[in-house]
Amino acid sequence: MVKLSVIVPFYNVQQYAPDTLKSLHANARDDFEFILVDDCSKDETPDILERAARELPGAVHLRHEQNGGLATARNTGLDAARGEYITFLDGDDWLAPGYYGQLVASMEELGCDFVRTDHVQCTARARSVHRVPHGLRGVVMSPRDVILPADRSTSVDYAFAWAGMYHRRLLDQGILHFTHGLRTAEDRPWIWRLHREAKSFAALGLLGVFYRRGVSSSLTQIGDVRQLDFIKAFDQVVRETAEDRDADILLPKAVRTYCAIISHHLGSIERFEPAVARKLKSLSAAALKRMPQGVLDEALDSMDMQRATRLRRLRRRPVAAGEVAA
Repeated sequence: MVKLSVIVPFYNVQQYAPDTLKSLHANARDDFEFILVDDCSKDETPDILERAARELPGAVHLRHEQNGGLATARNTGLDAARGEYITFLDGDDWLAPGYYGQLVASMEELGCDFVRTDHVQCTARARSVHRVPHGLRGVVMSPRDVILPADRSTSVDYAFAWAGMYHRRLLDQGILHFTHGLRTAEDRPWIWRLHREAKSFAALGLLGVFYRRGVSSSLTQIGDVRQLDFIKAFDQVVRETAEDRDADILLPKAVRTYCAIISHHLGSIERFEPAVARKLKSLSAAALKRMPQGVLDEALDSMDMQRATRLRRLRRRPVAAGEVAA
């Protein structure tokens, strides 16, 4: 049986893909498979992946005929995965040698549904360590129990799918797939569902993923309409959390996080194209009106004055009934 499936989507990353693939080679084992999903790249990435399919042990090369985005590409990999354990890597990031072997050993020792790991963020030549916002390391806990508090960063705010490893039973239970078609913030509904529905997890201090920040082709660097998919993502988080058995306890966290993300985008609105900036304001105003209003009041009261004022002003903006119901 395949011990580990590593799902790696690629899209127009010819500059970085060789480093990614080299690091996968340094993590190869006879019982590991590397599912390389080309999301209809238009540069030299397909040629690089074709060579990798011949040279990288355990490589499985899949190609989309149409670009579907990161969530859809990861789902393609999940549908093909055969491993007892599953993890992700983005096509412009890389790994320390032997990292996956250490991670599998930790998973087998702990026996939990999933683990979360620290990572190294790389911006140009700068390096910084980013930790899972959970103090206990190597201790198995209920992931539901670490969603709160609402006013502090917790494990659900550390949404990177590649910063961890997941047991296959989560895939079989329908927990690991992403929302099809989301172009950004695809990790947010996913990480919330993981923490609400999985039974056990642990945070580890292992450092082995190097996350390349500030890549010009990344959606986080491009102010086009695809960035606005964060609205769909957080609408899903709030909607699904509202249906949870502990909705009264968990909704304040979901709503407050949603508000913080809206405020963040409004605070850097100049990076968006003018038409997209206008749409950001109208969609965000409608989103505020969709939220549970009592919970929203409490969230705004708990935020700093600058963010609360910005959001209250937006909340008063007239919105068509159809937009609120969207």
